[in-house]
Amino acid sequence: MRQDGVRRTSVDNIFDYIQEEILTLNLRPGDKISEADIAARFGVSRQPVRDAFSRLSNLDLLLIRPQRATEVKRFSMREIVKSRFVRAAVEAEVLRRAAQNCDAVSAAKLDAALIDQERVIADRDFDGFGKLDYAFHKTLCGIARAEFAFDVIMAEKSKVDRLCMLGLSKEDRMPELVADHHAITDAVKANDPIKAIEAGMLHLSRLDETIEQISSTNANYFEPFEP
Repeated sequence: MRQDGVRRTSVDNIFDYIQEEILTLNLRPGDKISEADIAARFGVSRQPVRDAFSRLSNLDLLLIRPQRATEVKRFSMREIVKSRFVRAAVEAEVLRRAAQNCDAVSAAKLDAALIDQERVIADRDFDGFGKLDYAFHKTLCGIARAEFAFDVIMAEKSKVDRLCMLGLSKEDRMPELVADHHAITDAVKANDPIKAIEAGMLHLSRLDETIEQISSTNANYFEPFEP
């Protein structure tokens, strides 16, 4: 049973397991995944596996094709470009509003978030940093009084999370990303929307080099780009 009191189903358990395997790159883009193997692992019929696969397909994490093996979805450069565009537009407005609205209570929340991030850096906790990164952006949306914007940010961010994981695991970019969060926090606390947006856009651009590097060294992880 989940913490919210709603009983978990076998579909929930299978969905969570496969999603975690994909996001942590235990299953890589292009890897095949078998309904029969997953059903046997969880001791269930194939139907709940199909339902879980369908949910993962809707999140662009699995590619399901008739009469062919299901596989982990490759990265789509078109979707990455689209996602980055949408997220930049939304985050710029969030940062503008956050800088305008930030008070002492809000500043304390941001400072506390940075302390937590510095801690996971010391522990080299990649998974922990990912969760705190989400929390930091959610806090900014709250300060901006635009909590609804976090749903958009989360949806767009999830499309490139696997790339972020590849970048973190290969280059240990966490200190650089936390430095960006410090710059964003300083600008928001100073009620300076222009600097906050500048810091936020620099932060989003950090993934560009990772995308270029991974697409050149692991081209098989990507679908062909279609403008």
